[in-house]
Amino acid sequence: MSEAAKNSDKEMSFLDHLEELRWHLIRSTIAVVLLATVAFIFKDFIFDQLIFGPKKASFPTYKLLCKSAQMLGFDSFCFTELPFRVQSRTMAGQFSAHIWTSITAGFILAFPYVLNEFWRFVSPGLRSNERRSARGFIIVASLLFFIGVLFGYYVVTPLSINFLGTYQVSDQVFNDFDLSSYIGLVRACALSSGLIFELPIIIYFLTKVGLVTPQFLRKYRKFALVIVLIISAIITPPDIASQIIVAVPVVILYEISIFISKAVIKRQNKEAKTHG
Repeated sequence: MSEAAKNSDKEMSFLDHLEELRWHLIRSTIAVVLLATVAFIFKDFIFDQLIFGPKKASFPTYKLLCKSAQMLGFDSFCFTELPFRVQSRTMAGQFSAHIWTSITAGFILAFPYVLNEFWRFVSPGLRSNERRSARGFIIVASLLFFIGVLFGYYVVTPLSINFLGTYQVSDQVFNDFDLSSYIGLVRACALSSGLIFELPIIIYFLTKVGLVTPQFLRKYRKFALVIVLIISAIITPPDIASQIIVAVPVVILYEISIFISKAVIKRQNKEAKTHG
């Protein structure tokens, strides 16, 4: 076969690869749009119950924190109403918030399917033993993502809203928050927590490709702790209690990641001896 023919085959193979990727992206987008449409229809539930839930004193997290504080002799998180209002100051503000909130909800709900499309695109390039060892990847990754989203919604979001919504530099200043700002906070807390909880999955694949080892993770544990605290400070209000509440599960995830990395290395060494 001539060199030109070889190059042509390589080019066609590459184009076919891009075509396959395009269809995976199209199917993922369709899934997100369909579920976003469902979320758009159920506007009252999405906004009144979910989005504005952390603004109400009856939110489960506030009740739990109030009872815990009372047991310790404090009255923190015990209130009847948060002292701020949410307003829309642009003509298309509420409609735009409705659209983007629906898209966010669609992405969260479609996450397992999007992950499945990603896996279907990547898995043919893996060896059969690698595909077997990664069995259950979609279930575990989706579960971690949903746990992270729930953690962000029920823990990070109310802590942030309670702190920022009650913070005042003067009694003469009243908090009137823009709708996009409020929804942006809820969205950022939920999605960032969901992605952070994917840490064990990320470490698993970094270990598989040889970029991370258990020794590396243990050696730089103290630096990782500093990074965790920085991340906690970014996604939570600037008070120590909130940062610790968020940092603890992330530190636990880091320790779990070390165990996972160790298990991957052990399996790789075992396979190397078997084939050696």
